Amino acid sequence: MTETAPAVPTPDFYHYPWTVPSAVRVDGRFVQLDWADGLRLRAFDLWLAENTMGQAIDPATRESVLDPADLPDDLAVATAQLTERGAVVVTWTDGDGPAVAPALFHPGWLRHVAEGAHRPAAGLPEPIPWLATDLGEPPTRDGAAIASDDELLEAWLDDLARYGLARLTGAGTDPDLLLGVGARIGAIRDTNFGPIWDVRASVEPNSTANTTVRLCPHTDLPTRETPPGFQILHCLVNTAAGGWSTMTDGLALVEHLAAEHPEHHEALTTLRWVFFNRGPAVDHRWSGPLVDGGDDRPLTIRAFHPVRGFPDCDEEDQPRAYDALRRFARLAADPRFQLRYPFAPGDVVAFDNRRVLHGRDGYDTDGDGGGRRHLRGIYLDHDEVLSRLRQASRRRTPPAT
Repeated sequence: MTETAPAVPTPDFYHYPWTVPSAVRVDGRFVQLDWADGLRLRAFDLWLAENTMGQAIDPATRESVLDPADLPDDLAVATAQLTERGAVVVTWTDGDGPAVAPALFHPGWLRHVAEGAHRPAAGLPEPIPWLATDLGEPPTRDGAAIASDDELLEAWLDDLARYGLARLTGAGTDPDLLLGVGARIGAIRDTNFGPIWDVRASVEPNSTANTTVRLCPHTDLPTRETPPGFQILHCLVNTAAGGWSTMTDGLALVEHLAAEHPEHHEALTTLRWVFFNRGPAVDHRWSGPLVDGGDDRPLTIRAFHPVRGFPDCDEEDQPRAYDALRRFARLAADPRFQLRYPFAPGDVVAFDNRRVLHGRDGYDTDGDGGGRRHLRGIYLDHDEVLSRLRQASRRRTPPAT
């Protein structure tokens, strides 16, 4: 069987280098592939069957059309070898049932599985914990072209994924800028505040954010089963006295607690609180620890204290729950951890709402000329930003030759 590399489709829409294994053999229910640099993949027979193009994978959608209930009981790999061009061809036995056609696999696609490039973190920048002294100010880029420049957008999102915080300056003051920028990234996360919302002092505020009081370090919407992943704020006007914004890297803070205060870290990650929205038209509630997630799950810090209502743990655990809460809140506002900066009109600041605790100083709207501070904001789920970054990474991968 002969073919050119691009003629071997893969179970996704990406291109892979044509990296031919040095050896292929059947080992029981596995096909073992070895490459000359020592990389190895052991592919289970039923997994290979589920990823057979044209038989189990629809060429149009690249999704499986095979019901697992229909996987033959007696299916087994008969042979596995390389074609003349280096594709991997697998033949099957299936007891006395109908013949199963040979399956052809792109060697580069198989190698990307061996490399772990199929895993959720693949193609994404490694998160970098930071202290206030590490950054000095948010990672910043000129945002004048953010509405149309894909390279600028992706570089800004790369900063965001690394540091959980990224700023643009000079982006202008179009009040709907974030709707366009958000749509270029993915689906905007709608909430009871709407797809885009205002942050400014209000006579009848629907949130503590819409007052002039200080906001201590917090994350938004811990009342939700899955709080929004990223938040983007755009400054339209700021003539108020005070109101500097603050950012604290929860990743660095949690690592510090684990190393220096393990008893508080344990309480923060295991003892639960009930969070709820006090609103006449809403009643969102969720119970969880202040520091949620871990292992393979994204870090989720639930720390908006205006909506943290009740301890949800045994009576004997409540004293240590509050001890850990005090430690967490004091460290989050400690100058070692907390970055402070002013907002200027045209600034766009994005941050990981489940990692970075944001806040602001109180501000005064009663100064000479009547100061004003008006921000607009949107939410995006982690999925949308990370999908955009993976696509950018894939585009930089050379096509098969």
